[in-house]
Amino acid sequence: MSAVLVDRPPVKSATDLRRVALATVIGTTIEWYDFFLYASAAGLVFANLFFEPAGAQIGLMLAFASVGVSFLFRPFGAFLAGHFGDRFGRRAVLATTLILMGASTMLIGLLPGYAQIGVAAPVLLLLLRILQGISTGGEWGGAVLMAVEHAPEGKRGRYGAFPQIGVPIGLLLASGILALMTGVIAPGEAFLEWGWRVPFLLSFVLVIVGFVVRRSVEESPVFEEIAARKQQTKMPIVVLFRKHWLLVLLAALTFAGNNAAGYMTTGGYIQNYATNPDGLVGMERTPVLLAVAGSAVVWLIMTWTAGGVSDRIGRRNTYIIGWCVQLVTVFMLFPLVNTGNVWLLFLGLSLFTIGNGFTYGQQAAFFAELFPASIRFSGVSITYALGAILGGAFAPLIATWLVAQTGTAVSVAVYIAILSVIAFGATLLLRDRTGIPLGPDHEAEQARGQIYGMKR
Repeated sequence: MSAVLVDRPPVKSATDLRRVALATVIGTTIEWYDFFLYASAAGLVFANLFFEPAGAQIGLMLAFASVGVSFLFRPFGAFLAGHFGDRFGRRAVLATTLILMGASTMLIGLLPGYAQIGVAAPVLLLLLRILQGISTGGEWGGAVLMAVEHAPEGKRGRYGAFPQIGVPIGLLLASGILALMTGVIAPGEAFLEWGWRVPFLLSFVLVIVGFVVRRSVEESPVFEEIAARKQQTKMPIVVLFRKHWLLVLLAALTFAGNNAAGYMTTGGYIQNYATNPDGLVGMERTPVLLAVAGSAVVWLIMTWTAGGVSDRIGRRNTYIIGWCVQLVTVFMLFPLVNTGNVWLLFLGLSLFTIGNGFTYGQQAAFFAELFPASIRFSGVSITYALGAILGGAFAPLIATWLVAQTGTAVSVAVYIAILSVIAFGATLLLRDRTGIPLGPDHEAEQARGQIYGMKR
């Protein structure tokens, strides 16, 4: 690990730091609740509701493809958010992305199906999914920079983990509410008729809460210093790709391995694989959703732990632990799922999320420490969006195709393992910059030495 260098952000009161932590975790929780809600519903409902004329198998693949389509628009959201975030600040961008995601999700809950309005139904569904993708592309970068750039000395990993744990909390909420609907409020046909819509409509209430909390947080101290000096970069994306394209690619590959693995559960694939009555397992919806929700708790704990551990042993070493665990547990996941026992399903998912958490909790601090202050929003947002495309965008679709072609989920495990090995290799090529100064005074230092073998 490289020598630890520190700068000292303005001292914040405990109340201010709690407000920052709450704002970042609430915002990302809401964003990812909305996002995972769609992914879960795609595996459970949308194939029949919006793509029924295509038939069961093709309809399912189209539903999962609609999950992936939004990823293609994440870079556009990242470009917009990065440009405006580096020029005008993190705070306003975060409020905008939250409103866009909430409105899109609520409208999906009101959307008629194919039986009511024909081909307009899947077209409108895809349009709203694209808006979700644009929102998600801009959300993450702003949230993690607000957390990391506000963090006290020596605690960037811990504070950067706050927006990261919003992801498993969002999965927990989405799976939990869907389980409540399928098991208690609207079981059976009622869920397909109207019950699936309720969780989407609840997003409106969550967005109002999140917006109020986020508006109470001060701007990032790093951006305030940049703005005070009038040092904002006019075209941050141009600078990013001209000077740091290889860094963006390598960092994106580290996220691709994590994201592909995560989308086995968050992308709705396991939910469909385990509940499909024509598949290999054929479990009931509600127990599977509860098992996924329970594994989200384990994922949350591992993600939170990884952030703190990375402050002690470095971001890169924490990644290495995570990749090793993920490579082992991916081959344990499907044999446990295939038993059809809900407790073994939960065990398989929980073991899998250990490695997934240890390749995710430190990511916010790791990415923030890779890029210079003046283009940091663009750097972390675009890298994250590209990694999502390379990893999770079509992971459920690819997994569905692999099982259809091979007749076994072993092929899916091999696919995830290959991406994990590629991500592991990319991680080894990147230097550990834990504790590097983040302020604009250290721009020259921040802009070099990120990759082994390149001039420092």
